[in-house]
Amino acid sequence: MKLSVILPVYNERDTLERIVARVEEAGFDKEVIIVDDGSTDGTRDVLERWQKEDHPQRRILLQPHNQGKGAALRLGIKEATGDIIVVQDADLEYDPSEYSILLKPILDGKADAVYGSRFMGGDPHRVLFFWHYVGNKLLTLMSNAMTNLNLTDMETGFKVFRREVIQVIDLKEDRFGFEPEVTAKLSRAGVRIYEVGISYSGRDYTEGKKIGWKDAISAMWCVLKYNTWARSRKPDIKKLTDRKMSGSPGS
Repeated sequence: MKLSVILPVYNERDTLERIVARVEEAGFDKEVIIVDDGSTDGTRDVLERWQKEDHPQRRILLQPHNQGKGAALRLGIKEATGDIIVVQDADLEYDPSEYSILLKPILDGKADAVYGSRFMGGDPHRVLFFWHYVGNKLLTLMSNAMTNLNLTDMETGFKVFRREVIQVIDLKEDRFGFEPEVTAKLSRAGVRIYEVGISYSGRDYTEGKKIGWKDAISAMWCVLKYNTWARSRKPDIKKLTDRKMSGSPGS
């Protein structure tokens, strides 16, 4: 069993080396796909140095300009070769040592996707931003009402997918709309989604946090969009994954 850990990166020079080291120390056979989304703070200097060094686990993909987290994730998902794809933010808020917790429902044959929830379980959480908490809860409630799921943390940046499932989901969003879009489309496809409690070491804006109220408004729009008028025809996941794995035309 091989993991593809996708790190979307934008101006993360101060945390990049630490998070990649933690990912590589987390065990499991893996590839680490680092997708730089047009960084301007020196992050690319680090990545270009790594490209010249011997780091067999690391695959470095460079976007030509800043396009957004969703665009970086789409590229990483497309290029992934592992059996299971892990979405791992590069900002140290989510702990790679918890991969085994996230992977267990998939490895047990119970799930196709697993969300790491910041709002369930008894693990440590840094106390920050009341209005971010309220915004997350409202977005999750809106999403649940339209998908008929009972998630506690739709907006989590710590998600795991079986590769053959996520690679056949037609994703469109370039920015933080990835979270409500992928949730809507996974629900529409009828895949098995589990949720597990995780720890969370949130950072504030002085430490480089990027998401803001405009992204929350955009996410609300995406919840409505992908659960109503832009809702895609329900895909036959088994048919699509069989085609993907066989490499037949049209995959």
